Amino acid sequence: MALLKEFTLAGRTALITGAGRGIGKGIAEVFAEAGATVVLNSLTEQHLVPLARKLADRTGRRVVPIAADVANQDSVFELFGRAEKEVGPLDIVVSNLGDSIATPILPEGGTTLDAHTARRLMDLNLTSGIYCAQKAAEHMKDRGGKLIFISGFAALRGRARFSVYAAAKAGLIGLTRSLAVELAPHRIQVNTIAPGSFPDITTVGEREYQASVERAKTGVPLGRVGQLREVGLLALYLASAASDYMTGQVLPLDGGTTA
Repeated sequence: MALLKEFTLAGRTALITGAGRGIGKGIAEVFAEAGATVVLNSLTEQHLVPLARKLADRTGRRVVPIAADVANQDSVFELFGRAEKEVGPLDIVVSNLGDSIATPILPEGGTTLDAHTARRLMDLNLTSGIYCAQKAAEHMKDRGGKLIFISGFAALRGRARFSVYAAAKAGLIGLTRSLAVELAPHRIQVNTIAPGSFPDITTVGEREYQASVERAKTGVPLGRVGQLREVGLLALYLASAASDYMTGQVLPLDGGTTA
């Protein structure tokens, strides 16, 4: 059965940060299947290069791995330059980099929140998105395009011991809404996905993955963890012509956790 024309990404180019594992990997898989030429970014090539080769072999699409630290402004600027040199003008940018680390505000178990950890959490989860948005807007301002942030349910629901992470992810929501208005005259649409529990066995290991599955049975209304591909399918909607009248929105995808 042919893909609905509104959902095809044929002839489109996409850059996805944090794409070596986890949610970024799920998005990359769906985008390649939908016909996009995809640039995969991660801090190192460890998982990036094998994934790029696998996706290219399976889909017949061009998949380009580029390692860069998108929490560093100079590296982001270099990444976008290299990406455009490799695949041409970018149509879609997914700012997915992020990491969840427990950071209790009060001392707990002999540890306390330090400036380095707080700064690193903000850089990974918010500042990287700002840098990517800056370059995406520059590259798309004359042609239009799609900018998608990956936030998290922590931005929408209080969670003890994750306040700094939640603050950073909530910052992406504010960024989304303001940029949507600012960039609308340039036909750049800005939207955010706020995923719930989407563990990647490659990242967390078998034991923690199974623990997440068990917790979800009682902690998530739908009774299960999410599948990485499911975030990719929602990202496909936001990246495709199907969502051309949507901007400035935050879409939770969490099995009902924030209902």
